Amino acid sequence: MEMNELKGLTYEEVRKKIQRGQTNEFKANTSTSTWQIIKRNVFTLFNALNFVIAVALVAVQAWSNLVFFAVICFNALSGIATELRAKRMIDKLNLMSKELVTVIRAGEEETIAPEEIVLGDLIKLSAGDQIPSDALVQKGVAEANEAMLTGESDLVLKEEGDELLSGSFLASGQVYARVKRVGANNYANKLMVEAKTLKPINSRILYNLAKISSFTGKIIIPFGIALFCEAFLIKLLPMKDSVITSSTALLGMLPKGIALLTVTSLLTAVIKLGMRKVLVQEMYSVETLARVDTLCLDKTGTITQGKMTVKGIHSLSEHFSEETIEVILAAYMQNSEDNNPTAQAIRKAYGELEHAYLAESIIPFSSDRKWGAMTLTNLGTIYLGAPEMLLKENPPAVLEAQAHGSRVLILARSVEAIDMHDLTLPSDVEAIAVIEILDLIREGAAETLDYLRSQDVDLKIISGDNPVTVSYIAKEAGFESYESYIDCSKIEDDELVDLAESTAIFGRVSPHQKKLLIQTLKAAGRTTAMTGDGVNDILALREADCSIVMAEGDPATRQIANLVLLNSDFNDVPEILFEGRRVVNNIGRIAPIFFIKTIYSFILAIICIASALFFDVNYLLIFPFIPIQITLIDQFVEGFPPFVLTFERNIKPVEKHFLKRSLHLALPNALMVVFSVLFVRLWGAHHGWSSLDMSTLSYYLLGSIGFLSVIRACLPLNIWRGLLIIFSVCGFYLSAFYLKGLIEIGTLTAVTFPVYLALMSLFTGIFILATIYQKYEFD
Repeated sequence: MEMNELKGLTYEEVRKKIQRGQTNEFKANTSTSTWQIIKRNVFTLFNALNFVIAVALVAVQAWSNLVFFAVICFNALSGIATELRAKRMIDKLNLMSKELVTVIRAGEEETIAPEEIVLGDLIKLSAGDQIPSDALVQKGVAEANEAMLTGESDLVLKEEGDELLSGSFLASGQVYARVKRVGANNYANKLMVEAKTLKPINSRILYNLAKISSFTGKIIIPFGIALFCEAFLIKLLPMKDSVITSSTALLGMLPKGIALLTVTSLLTAVIKLGMRKVLVQEMYSVETLARVDTLCLDKTGTITQGKMTVKGIHSLSEHFSEETIEVILAAYMQNSEDNNPTAQAIRKAYGELEHAYLAESIIPFSSDRKWGAMTLTNLGTIYLGAPEMLLKENPPAVLEAQAHGSRVLILARSVEAIDMHDLTLPSDVEAIAVIEILDLIREGAAETLDYLRSQDVDLKIISGDNPVTVSYIAKEAGFESYESYIDCSKIEDDELVDLAESTAIFGRVSPHQKKLLIQTLKAAGRTTAMTGDGVNDILALREADCSIVMAEGDPATRQIANLVLLNSDFNDVPEILFEGRRVVNNIGRIAPIFFIKTIYSFILAIICIASALFFDVNYLLIFPFIPIQITLIDQFVEGFPPFVLTFERNIKPVEKHFLKRSLHLALPNALMVVFSVLFVRLWGAHHGWSSLDMSTLSYYLLGSIGFLSVIRACLPLNIWRGLLIIFSVCGFYLSAFYLKGLIEIGTLTAVTFPVYLALMSLFTGIFILATIYQKYEFD
């Protein structure tokens, strides 16, 4: 194409395209607005039920019984803060620069902002420029660095008719290109739109709590009405007392305490990981990582250090010593504009050496040719590239280096001059040296991989590099299934889906294939984590249940990741896993303490409602506790002991069936509470006890039964757990004595104390037997 044909669009054509909206202006919004986040965390059934109860208590001025609502507010605010932080990170994501672009319009050059480009514009791009919009080369030759988008580290030759992808950079040369896509249709913007999708919070604990809330939400309104009518209309209690007793039963059914403890436990994990140089950008990802059973690794920067180094030079010619070869490489690199990782490694090793060679006819390295060349005075043409492209047969030194997992280049020579218009290799190319390039394995990577395997975590490597190279590196890093690999550039998506679970190493993977792999593994029921450091990993990182990136990686990946390793060290992953397991396992251990109240509140509410069927006021059972009593007991049963226990180290694999196990463990204690309430009411009525004596005994029994569950959570006992139990028990009894007026109870008397001892002796025996049986059942 002649230069006089490169006139570009006329200003009239530009005006019409602007009117049709065919401009490069693009703004990607997240799928969730701030208002939607607030609604999702505030306007929930769980919060609504608690709010209605709070309003009812306010209406009767039961101020001391409103402490529970502070927990609800804290839960909602922490959820909003967590999601808003994730939203801010995603909003910052931008793969495109804002540098001015040179366009040709009406035959004249002018510079405009990238968003002012229109469809069909002719743009001029030079080395170092980012491609602002997908385009087709019209004139010129250049090499593009597409690693940011595709993961390929080599430069790609771009000639007339070739496509340029937005978001990539020109490493060398100059081209004129016609814009073929603009705005949302551009490759980089499509990546950005997918990456900007805000993932919902992924917490199995909160999911299970939501299931309980969903169940109680369906029954709580009719239960509340029935309990209130029973107390107010049949038992003829005052309005305030009727509201308070009814609300206590309803509040007990809603597991707000464990929701609060989950949030505080995750926040402490975030702080502890921060002290270990791990930035947690989404706190629920700590819990998710504890449940991960499949970890997908990016090779470069994860298993390896991501820093190419020259391991050695092996001379293949008697006419060139290693010292001479080093000088030739110095001359080559000082005159070459190649800037891929391999070239950088050679330049770092030999680029400063002095030489007397003059260079001409320079051909840059191309991933299409897989070689570069230049003419050096008194030497002839020097070639540098892949052995399989420059030689007919690989010498033993090449095969030996490849067996070590090294990247291998051949330095070759020809006496024939380079034909710049016909880039074909001459017949007399002679290999003079093998250059062995190594991407060093991270120290401790083998131990980390071995540990993860021992924890039943399935490991997969997903890389844009050659699968054979990845396999060799995986072998050196101690990766067990290093022989199980495929080249994803040679298979269709359907075949990739079929091989996703059975294959360990995936090479030459495109960004969309990475995402497809994660989707396939998740569809198979796996909990996935993904590590990466480049923009080509963004789609997979966003799709994974938990995303982990290196701080040294691309800024875009850091903005959307769940966790950022500030030391860029893959060996930190086990410690993150430990923190997640600590949180999840400890919450699983103490959850039964909280579910006791949920179960006994539900059963007692049913019994209270059923008692109204007797139509005799003497047989009516009003819910025996009030909110302030439950709140005070919670400080020493559900509050302090569980909070302290969540800090203990617990790195065993996470147990499944969290909800089922917790409810089973809580059931015996809940039934003891129900039995104690019924027994005290019947026994007390038969022996003429006052309502104060019955309330007092029920209060002490409720707290003591709760402590049995605390003791189980503290097993096996040690000095610190023993002190924790003693402190809590003493706090419970002292507060019950000194605050008896506030919580509307009295003291145990000579009549009620023996009954208390007898019942607790019975309950302790039952509890021991139940604990032994449950340990056998769940183990």
